Amino acid sequence: MEKINDEIAKGAMWMVAFKLIDRGVGLVSTIVLARLLAPADFGLIAIAMMLIGALQLLFAFNFDVHLIQKADAGRDQFDTVWTFNVLFGMLCAALLAVLAHFVAVFYREPRLEAVVYTLAVGCFAAGFANIGPVIFRREMRFDREFNYMLCKRLAPVLVTIPIAFWLRSYWALAIGQLTGTLAAVLLSYYVSAYRPRFSLKARSELFHASKWLFINNLLSFLNGRAAEFVIGKFAGVAGLGIYTVSSEISTLPTTELVAPINRAAFPGYSRLAHDIDQLRNSFLGVISAIALFALPAGIGIAAVADLMVPAVLGWKWLSAIPLIQVLAVYGVLTALQTNIGYVYLAVGRPRLITAVAGAQFVVLFTLLLPATWYWGATGAAWSFLITAICMVPVNQVLIARQLHLSAFAYGARLWRPALASLIMAFALLGLKRQLALGDETPAYVLALLLCVAAGAAVYAATLYLLWRMSGRPDGAERACLDRAGDAVRKLGLRLNLV
Repeated sequence: MEKINDEIAKGAMWMVAFKLIDRGVGLVSTIVLARLLAPADFGLIAIAMMLIGALQLLFAFNFDVHLIQKADAGRDQFDTVWTFNVLFGMLCAALLAVLAHFVAVFYREPRLEAVVYTLAVGCFAAGFANIGPVIFRREMRFDREFNYMLCKRLAPVLVTIPIAFWLRSYWALAIGQLTGTLAAVLLSYYVSAYRPRFSLKARSELFHASKWLFINNLLSFLNGRAAEFVIGKFAGVAGLGIYTVSSEISTLPTTELVAPINRAAFPGYSRLAHDIDQLRNSFLGVISAIALFALPAGIGIAAVADLMVPAVLGWKWLSAIPLIQVLAVYGVLTALQTNIGYVYLAVGRPRLITAVAGAQFVVLFTLLLPATWYWGATGAAWSFLITAICMVPVNQVLIARQLHLSAFAYGARLWRPALASLIMAFALLGLKRQLALGDETPAYVLALLLCVAAGAAVYAATLYLLWRMSGRPDGAERACLDRAGDAVRKLGLRLNLV
């Protein structure tokens, strides 16, 4: 148990380190591109990516999950997964080529047709990516995966930004997307010695194991990206562009930061699935770590959105402020719930994910259609937030039954970071009232930096005091303090916070 938890923690550190770099690169890229391009440019690419996402759902069986769960998966399984990926990539590219004209007509955007043709090339190439890097996750060798994923991330950015300076056009985004896909395929063969071959020997086994994951992927898409079809139709490409960038900024440190933790936790959960007590303790440890970072990040973004938009994105994006505030809170709630699904996968209960996602889809689209019709992208953001609030009790009841988890044990891991985050938010609101801001961008930049520093200090100090007042319990706070103490001692200093 202790060894597996250590492996999960190390894996999470590698994946969080990557995600911090990844999102940092992504944030810089988004800021630069937002100042070079118009909201409609982002909306145009978002529509094309939605179409690709919808078609990829036809082949989204998540076979790699089976490769990770099945300890004795060998060449037959790996080669069959690779063969299916090649076939699915070809079919997806062909369908994109057929639909490109009709999508352009539907959205009354003739520019879409050429963009979709370009991205179809990427779908074709992506199918040939090596399946070998999945072994990194199965064997929890996250340092190898870190290097692989980091190289994949940097390639499109190094292409997109220079082209954006040159063209000042949506083509920078399209070419960058294609470049990233091609780089990922080449890198997959460079980092892994595994060389796949065409085979369909394990097709029956894979389809039987992955049928529920296919349904879950479909519902996940409907609960996320599919909503953008509605926004694009009712709010137009400019409204969709604002929504897309708002979502990118607002969920940056919550759902995006949590994703690598979940990625590292899943193999560990799979190993502990036979022992509910150990699985419950591991789950609570992961949730504690998620709450420690996701809560202050999301609430902090909501508190400083009115400074962030003019300072980071520019004045033409002011209409994104309410969306960022709403979606930041949505990101917090989502971050605290996403890890639950990995427990269900580990214990072989994917049907529970399907049931929850199905209920969420019904609630979301009941709200989304009228809200987007009347209030545009802002109405869509509120639909997501209200849906997330409605799903919290559902998720909590189900995971409590699965892990024999009491509400007290769960709440004990959350109340300190939650209270510290709220105190931080009130402190930031008070600080902002004291700032004299004009209409100059540098003033907003300085105010944002001041608020970020003050918010971090208030949150850290408050959390530490609450932890001491609670009797210094084991958990994410103690783990962070221990690691901080180790780092300080390596510098030759003595600091005992525990």
